[in-house]
Amino acid sequence: MNYLIGLLSVVFFILAISVIVKSMKLNKNLTPGEDESSSLDSSNNVNAYGMLIFWLLGTVAGVWSFLTCLPDFLPEASSKHGLDTDKMFWVSMAVVTFAFFVTNTLLLFFAYKYRYNKNRKATFYPVNHKLELIWTVIPAIVMAILVFTGWRTWRDITSQAPSDAVVIEITGHQFGWYVRYAGVDDNQLGNYNYKLIDETNSIGIDYTDKNSFDDFTATELHLPKGKPVLLKIHAQDVLHSVYLPYHRVKMDAVPGMPTKFWFTPNISTDEMRAKMNNKDFNFKLNCTEICGRGHFGMAITVFVDEPEDYKKWCAEQKPFLAMNPGYLEKVPANLKAKASKYIPAEPIATDSTATAAAL
Repeated sequence: MNYLIGLLSVVFFILAISVIVKSMKLNKNLTPGEDESSSLDSSNNVNAYGMLIFWLLGTVAGVWSFLTCLPDFLPEASSKHGLDTDKMFWVSMAVVTFAFFVTNTLLLFFAYKYRYNKNRKATFYPVNHKLELIWTVIPAIVMAILVFTGWRTWRDITSQAPSDAVVIEITGHQFGWYVRYAGVDDNQLGNYNYKLIDETNSIGIDYTDKNSFDDFTATELHLPKGKPVLLKIHAQDVLHSVYLPYHRVKMDAVPGMPTKFWFTPNISTDEMRAKMNNKDFNFKLNCTEICGRGHFGMAITVFVDEPEDYKKWCAEQKPFLAMNPGYLEKVPANLKAKASKYIPAEPIATDSTATAAAL
Protein backbone atom coordinates (compact mmCIF):
# COMPACT_ATOMS: atom_id res chain seq x y z
CA MET A 1 0.00 0.00 0.00
CA ASN A 2 2.84 2.38 0.82
CA TYR A 3 4.40 1.72 -2.59
CA LEU A 4 1.11 2.57 -4.34
CA ILE A 5 0.75 5.81 -2.38
CA GLY A 6 4.32 6.70 -3.25
CA LEU A 7 3.73 5.97 -6.95
CA LEU A 8 0.55 8.07 -7.03
CA SER A 9 2.38 10.90 -5.28
CA VAL A 10 5.08 10.87 -7.97
CA VAL A 11 2.47 10.80 -10.77
CA PHE A 12 0.50 13.70 -9.30
CA PHE A 13 3.71 15.64 -8.71
CA ILE A 14 4.72 15.20 -12.36
CA LEU A 15 1.24 16.28 -13.50
CA ALA A 16 1.41 19.36 -11.26
CA ILE A 17 4.83 20.31 -12.66
CA SER A 18 3.47 19.81 -16.19
CA VAL A 19 0.54 22.14 -15.53
CA ILE A 20 2.83 24.78 -14.00
CA VAL A 21 5.21 24.61 -16.97
CA LYS A 22 2.29 24.93 -19.40
CA SER A 23 0.94 27.93 -17.51
CA MET A 24 4.34 29.63 -17.51
CA LYS A 25 4.71 28.97 -21.23
CA LEU A 26 1.33 30.45 -21.98
CA ASN A 27 2.07 33.58 -19.96
CA LYS A 28 5.41 33.98 -21.70
CA ASN A 29 4.19 33.49 -25.27
CA LEU A 30 0.96 35.44 -25.11
CA THR A 31 1.26 38.90 -26.62
CA PRO A 32 -1.42 41.47 -27.39
CA GLY A 33 -3.30 40.50 -30.55
CA GLU A 34 -1.87 36.98 -30.65
CA ASP A 35 -4.35 34.19 -31.29
CA GLU A 36 -4.77 32.40 -27.97
CA SER A 37 -7.06 29.61 -29.17
CA SER A 38 -4.33 27.07 -30.03
CA SER A 39 -2.66 27.50 -26.63
CA LEU A 40 -5.97 27.27 -24.79
CA ASP A 41 -6.98 24.17 -26.74
CA SER A 42 -3.68 22.52 -25.89
CA SER A 43 -4.06 23.31 -22.18
CA ASN A 44 -7.68 22.14 -22.13
CA ASN A 45 -6.71 18.87 -23.84
CA VAL A 46 -4.01 18.24 -21.25
CA ASN A 47 -6.51 18.77 -18.44
CA ALA A 48 -9.19 16.68 -20.14
CA TYR A 49 -6.91 13.69 -20.73
CA GLY A 50 -5.56 14.14 -17.22
CA MET A 51 -9.11 13.58 -15.94
CA LEU A 52 -9.31 10.28 -17.83
CA ILE A 53 -5.91 9.19 -16.50
CA PHE A 54 -6.97 10.11 -12.97
CA TRP A 55 -10.18 8.07 -13.41
CA LEU A 56 -8.25 5.06 -14.68
CA LEU A 57 -5.58 5.18 -11.96
CA GLY A 58 -8.17 5.81 -9.28
CA THR A 59 -10.31 2.88 -10.43
CA VAL A 60 -7.34 0.51 -10.56
CA ALA A 61 -6.10 1.68 -7.15
CA GLY A 62 -9.56 1.40 -5.61
CA VAL A 63 -10.14 -2.14 -6.91
CA TRP A 64 -6.64 -3.23 -5.85
CA SER A 65 -7.08 -1.72 -2.38
CA PHE A 66 -10.46 -3.38 -1.93
CA LEU A 67 -9.26 -6.85 -2.99
CA THR A 68 -6.09 -6.56 -0.90
CA CYS A 69 -7.92 -5.48 2.26
CA LEU A 70 -10.95 -7.74 1.79
CA PRO A 71 -9.68 -10.51 4.13
CA ASP A 72 -9.28 -7.94 6.93
CA PHE A 73 -12.65 -6.21 6.60
CA LEU A 74 -14.63 -8.37 9.01
CA PRO A 75 -13.77 -11.48 11.00
CA GLU A 76 -15.91 -14.50 10.30
CA ALA A 77 -19.39 -14.12 11.77
CA SER A 78 -19.88 -16.53 14.66
CA SER A 79 -23.55 -15.93 15.39
CA LYS A 80 -26.79 -16.35 13.48
CA HIS A 81 -27.68 -12.67 13.47
CA GLY A 82 -24.07 -11.88 12.50
CA LEU A 83 -24.66 -13.53 9.13
CA ASP A 84 -27.70 -11.28 8.54
CA THR A 85 -25.73 -8.23 9.68
CA ASP A 86 -22.89 -9.03 7.28
CA LYS A 87 -25.33 -9.52 4.41
CA MET A 88 -26.87 -6.12 5.12
CA PHE A 89 -23.38 -4.59 5.32
CA TRP A 90 -22.31 -5.93 1.92
CA VAL A 91 -25.57 -4.93 0.23
CA SER A 92 -25.14 -1.39 1.56
CA MET A 93 -21.49 -1.41 0.50
CA ALA A 94 -22.43 -2.53 -3.03
CA VAL A 95 -25.10 0.16 -3.42
CA VAL A 96 -22.87 2.96 -2.14
CA THR A 97 -19.87 1.81 -4.19
CA PHE A 98 -21.97 1.58 -7.36
CA ALA A 99 -23.35 5.09 -6.84
CA PHE A 100 -19.86 6.45 -6.10
CA PHE A 101 -18.36 4.84 -9.22
CA VAL A 102 -21.14 5.98 -11.58
CA THR A 103 -21.27 9.59 -10.36
CA ASN A 104 -17.50 10.07 -10.39
CA THR A 105 -17.15 8.39 -13.77
CA LEU A 106 -19.72 10.77 -15.25
CA LEU A 107 -18.08 13.74 -13.53
CA LEU A 108 -14.65 13.04 -14.98
CA PHE A 109 -15.99 11.94 -18.37
CA PHE A 110 -18.01 15.14 -18.77
CA ALA A 111 -14.93 17.18 -17.88
CA TYR A 112 -13.20 15.42 -20.80
CA LYS A 113 -16.05 15.40 -23.33
CA TYR A 114 -17.32 18.91 -22.78
CA ARG A 115 -14.02 20.75 -22.52
CA TYR A 116 -13.84 24.12 -24.24
CA ASN A 117 -14.25 24.07 -27.99
CA LYS A 118 -14.34 27.32 -29.96
CA ASN A 119 -16.59 25.71 -32.60
CA ARG A 120 -19.23 24.66 -30.09
CA LYS A 121 -21.86 26.91 -28.62
CA ALA A 122 -23.32 26.14 -25.22
CA THR A 123 -27.05 25.55 -25.00
CA PHE A 124 -29.06 27.43 -22.42
CA TYR A 125 -30.80 24.74 -20.37
CA PRO A 126 -32.49 26.37 -17.36
CA VAL A 127 -34.51 23.53 -15.84
CA ASN A 128 -35.74 19.97 -16.36
CA HIS A 129 -38.28 18.89 -13.77
CA LYS A 130 -38.30 15.30 -15.00
CA LEU A 131 -34.55 14.91 -14.46
CA GLU A 132 -34.72 16.58 -11.05
CA LEU A 133 -37.54 14.24 -10.05
CA ILE A 134 -35.57 11.18 -11.18
CA TRP A 135 -32.33 12.00 -9.39
CA THR A 136 -34.24 12.97 -6.22
CA VAL A 137 -36.80 10.16 -5.98
CA ILE A 138 -34.56 7.21 -6.93
CA PRO A 139 -31.83 7.94 -4.31
CA ALA A 140 -34.56 8.62 -1.74
CA ILE A 141 -36.17 5.23 -2.42
CA VAL A 142 -32.82 3.41 -2.27
CA MET A 143 -31.87 5.13 0.99
CA ALA A 144 -35.29 4.36 2.49
CA ILE A 145 -34.86 0.67 1.65
CA LEU A 146 -31.39 0.60 3.22
CA VAL A 147 -32.61 2.40 6.36
CA PHE A 148 -35.61 0.09 6.69
CA THR A 149 -33.44 -2.99 6.28
CA GLY A 150 -31.03 -1.74 8.95
CA TRP A 151 -33.89 -0.88 11.30
CA ARG A 152 -35.45 -4.32 10.86
CA THR A 153 -32.14 -6.05 11.64
CA TRP A 154 -31.63 -3.87 14.73
CA ARG A 155 -35.22 -4.51 15.84
CA ASP A 156 -34.71 -8.28 15.64
CA ILE A 157 -31.51 -8.33 17.69
CA THR A 158 -32.84 -6.02 20.41
CA SER A 159 -36.29 -7.61 20.64
CA GLN A 160 -37.54 -9.82 23.43
CA ALA A 161 -35.20 -12.78 23.88
CA PRO A 162 -36.60 -16.32 23.60
CA SER A 163 -37.95 -17.74 26.85
CA ASP A 164 -35.28 -20.46 26.89
CA ALA A 165 -32.38 -18.01 26.45
CA VAL A 166 -29.37 -18.39 28.74
CA VAL A 167 -29.28 -15.26 30.93
CA ILE A 168 -25.91 -13.69 31.71
CA GLU A 169 -25.21 -10.32 33.31
CA ILE A 170 -22.25 -8.19 32.20
CA THR A 171 -21.27 -5.24 34.40
CA GLY A 172 -18.57 -2.82 33.29
CA HIS A 173 -16.34 -0.94 35.68
CA GLN A 174 -12.99 0.82 35.49
CA PHE A 175 -11.31 -1.28 34.25
CA GLY A 176 -12.84 -4.70 33.84
CA TRP A 177 -16.00 -6.74 33.60
CA TYR A 178 -18.02 -8.59 36.23
CA VAL A 179 -19.84 -11.63 34.82
CA ARG A 180 -22.79 -13.18 36.67
CA TYR A 181 -24.65 -16.29 35.55
CA ALA A 182 -28.24 -17.16 36.39
CA GLY A 183 -27.27 -20.48 37.97
CA VAL A 184 -28.33 -24.00 37.07
CA ASP A 185 -31.60 -24.24 39.04
CA ASP A 186 -33.86 -21.48 37.77
CA ASN A 187 -32.04 -19.69 34.89
CA GLN A 188 -33.14 -16.40 36.45
CA LEU A 189 -30.82 -13.70 37.68
CA GLY A 190 -31.53 -12.34 41.11
CA ASN A 191 -31.91 -8.64 41.76
CA TYR A 192 -28.98 -6.35 42.41
CA ASN A 193 -28.63 -3.02 44.18
CA TYR A 194 -25.67 -0.70 44.04
CA LYS A 195 -26.17 0.11 47.73
CA LEU A 196 -25.23 -3.50 48.55
CA ILE A 197 -21.81 -3.29 46.89
CA ASP A 198 -18.91 -3.97 49.23
CA GLU A 199 -15.36 -5.29 49.03
CA THR A 200 -16.64 -8.83 48.30
CA ASN A 201 -20.03 -8.34 46.68
CA SER A 202 -18.74 -6.23 43.80
CA ILE A 203 -22.00 -6.42 41.86
CA GLY A 204 -24.39 -5.76 44.73
CA ILE A 205 -26.26 -9.07 44.57
CA ASP A 206 -29.49 -8.79 46.53
CA TYR A 207 -30.03 -11.83 48.74
CA THR A 208 -33.55 -10.83 49.66
CA ASP A 209 -34.39 -12.25 46.21
CA LYS A 210 -34.53 -16.06 46.15
CA ASN A 211 -33.41 -16.09 42.52
CA SER A 212 -30.00 -14.87 43.67
CA PHE A 213 -29.20 -17.97 45.72
CA ASP A 214 -27.82 -20.07 42.84
CA ASP A 215 -26.22 -17.21 40.89
CA PHE A 216 -22.48 -17.57 40.37
CA THR A 217 -19.76 -15.28 39.04
CA ALA A 218 -16.73 -15.90 36.84
CA THR A 219 -13.79 -14.06 35.37
CA GLU A 220 -14.51 -15.36 31.86
CA LEU A 221 -17.55 -15.55 29.63
CA HIS A 222 -18.84 -18.98 28.61
CA LEU A 223 -21.55 -19.28 25.96
CA PRO A 224 -23.39 -22.39 24.71
CA LYS A 225 -23.22 -23.02 20.97
CA GLY A 226 -26.59 -23.07 19.21
CA LYS A 227 -28.50 -21.66 22.21
CA PRO A 228 -29.89 -18.12 22.48
CA VAL A 229 -27.99 -15.98 24.98
CA LEU A 230 -29.39 -12.86 26.63
CA LEU A 231 -26.79 -10.41 27.89
CA LYS A 232 -28.07 -8.00 30.54
CA ILE A 233 -25.64 -5.10 30.53
CA HIS A 234 -24.84 -2.56 33.25
CA ALA A 235 -22.12 -0.05 34.12
CA GLN A 236 -21.04 1.02 37.60
CA ASP A 237 -19.13 4.23 36.93
CA VAL A 238 -18.72 5.63 33.40
CA LEU A 239 -19.89 4.72 29.92
CA HIS A 240 -18.52 1.39 28.66
CA SER A 241 -19.39 -0.71 25.63
CA VAL A 242 -19.71 -4.49 25.30
CA TYR A 243 -18.09 -5.60 22.05
CA LEU A 244 -17.88 -9.15 20.71
CA PRO A 245 -16.50 -8.64 17.19
CA TYR A 246 -16.88 -12.22 15.96
CA HIS A 247 -20.45 -12.37 17.21
CA ARG A 248 -21.37 -8.92 15.87
CA VAL A 249 -22.44 -7.80 19.33
CA LYS A 250 -21.96 -4.19 20.36
CA MET A 251 -24.03 -2.49 23.02
CA ASP A 252 -23.27 0.42 25.33
CA ALA A 253 -23.12 -0.15 29.08
CA VAL A 254 -24.67 3.00 30.54
CA PRO A 255 -24.65 3.91 34.26
CA GLY A 256 -28.20 3.90 35.60
CA MET A 257 -29.73 2.61 32.35
CA PRO A 258 -29.70 -1.20 31.84
CA THR A 259 -29.33 -2.37 28.24
CA LYS A 260 -29.54 -5.81 26.67
CA PHE A 261 -28.55 -7.82 23.63
CA TRP A 262 -29.47 -11.38 22.68
CA PHE A 263 -27.83 -13.57 20.05
CA THR A 264 -27.14 -17.19 19.19
CA PRO A 265 -23.51 -18.31 18.83
CA ASN A 266 -23.13 -20.84 16.01
CA ILE A 267 -19.39 -21.60 15.99
CA SER A 268 -17.61 -23.04 19.01
CA THR A 269 -14.15 -22.00 20.14
CA ASP A 270 -12.69 -25.35 19.05
CA GLU A 271 -14.29 -25.04 15.60
CA MET A 272 -12.94 -21.53 15.17
CA ARG A 273 -9.48 -22.66 16.19
CA ALA A 274 -9.65 -25.35 13.51
CA LYS A 275 -10.92 -22.87 10.89
CA MET A 276 -8.11 -20.44 11.66
CA ASN A 277 -5.51 -23.17 12.21
CA ASN A 278 -4.63 -21.48 15.48
CA LYS A 279 -4.84 -23.61 18.62
CA ASP A 280 -4.34 -20.52 20.81
CA PHE A 281 -7.28 -18.55 19.38
CA ASN A 282 -9.91 -17.26 21.79
CA PHE A 283 -12.91 -15.01 21.36
CA LYS A 284 -12.68 -11.76 23.32
CA LEU A 285 -15.06 -9.32 24.94
CA ASN A 286 -13.64 -5.79 24.70
CA CYS A 287 -14.70 -2.32 25.72
CA THR A 288 -15.03 0.10 22.80
CA GLU A 289 -15.66 3.27 24.79
CA ILE A 290 -12.61 5.26 25.87
CA CYS A 291 -13.41 4.97 29.56
CA GLY A 292 -10.12 6.03 31.13
CA ARG A 293 -6.42 5.27 31.30
CA GLY A 294 -6.94 1.52 31.74
CA HIS A 295 -9.36 1.19 28.81
CA PHE A 296 -6.82 -0.68 26.67
CA GLY A 297 -6.77 -3.65 29.06
CA MET A 298 -10.52 -3.97 29.56
CA ALA A 299 -11.04 -7.38 27.98
CA ILE A 300 -12.02 -10.88 29.08
CA THR A 301 -11.79 -14.25 27.33
CA VAL A 302 -14.93 -15.71 25.77
CA PHE A 303 -15.43 -19.46 25.32
CA VAL A 304 -18.17 -20.86 23.11
CA ASP A 305 -18.77 -24.42 24.29
CA GLU A 306 -20.82 -27.27 22.95
CA PRO A 307 -24.13 -27.42 24.90
CA GLU A 308 -23.13 -30.45 26.95
CA ASP A 309 -19.74 -28.91 27.79
CA TYR A 310 -21.44 -25.68 28.82
CA LYS A 311 -23.79 -27.54 31.16
CA LYS A 312 -20.85 -29.41 32.65
CA TRP A 313 -18.91 -26.20 33.21
CA CYS A 314 -21.90 -24.50 34.87
CA ALA A 315 -22.44 -27.51 37.13
CA GLU A 316 -18.83 -27.24 38.30
CA GLN A 317 -19.24 -23.62 39.37
CA LYS A 318 -20.11 -22.75 42.96
CA PRO A 319 -22.84 -20.18 43.71
CA PHE A 320 -21.58 -16.88 45.06
CA LEU A 321 -23.51 -17.57 48.25
CA ALA A 322 -21.71 -20.90 48.71
CA MET A 323 -18.35 -19.18 48.26
CA ASN A 324 -19.35 -16.44 50.73
CA PRO A 325 -21.67 -18.02 53.33
CA GLY A 326 -21.51 -14.89 55.46
CA TYR A 327 -24.15 -13.33 53.19
CA LEU A 328 -26.67 -15.85 54.55
CA GLU A 329 -27.26 -13.26 57.27
CA LYS A 330 -28.77 -10.94 54.66
CA VAL A 331 -31.33 -13.55 53.58
CA PRO A 332 -34.85 -12.98 55.01
CA ALA A 333 -35.88 -15.44 57.71
CA ASN A 334 -38.58 -17.04 55.56
CA LEU A 335 -36.01 -17.83 52.84
CA LYS A 336 -33.10 -19.00 54.97
CA ALA A 337 -34.06 -22.65 54.67
CA LYS A 338 -33.99 -22.45 50.88
CA ALA A 339 -30.73 -20.49 50.89
CA SER A 340 -29.07 -22.85 53.37
CA LYS A 341 -29.03 -25.74 50.90
CA TYR A 342 -26.45 -23.80 48.88
CA ILE A 343 -24.14 -23.52 51.88
CA PRO A 344 -21.66 -26.44 51.95
CA ALA A 345 -21.13 -28.44 55.12
CA GLU A 346 -17.41 -27.69 54.92
CA PRO A 347 -16.42 -24.07 54.15
CA ILE A 348 -14.98 -23.57 50.67
CA ALA A 349 -11.46 -22.21 50.84
CA THR A 350 -11.16 -18.87 49.10
CA ASP A 351 -7.92 -17.06 48.37
CA SER A 352 -8.17 -15.11 51.63
CA THR A 353 -8.91 -18.15 53.82
CA ALA A 354 -6.16 -20.16 52.17
CA THR A 355 -3.68 -17.39 52.86
CA ALA A 356 -4.80 -17.18 56.51
CA ALA A 357 -4.44 -20.94 56.91
CA ALA A 358 -0.95 -20.85 55.48
CA LEU A 359 0.03 -18.18 57.97
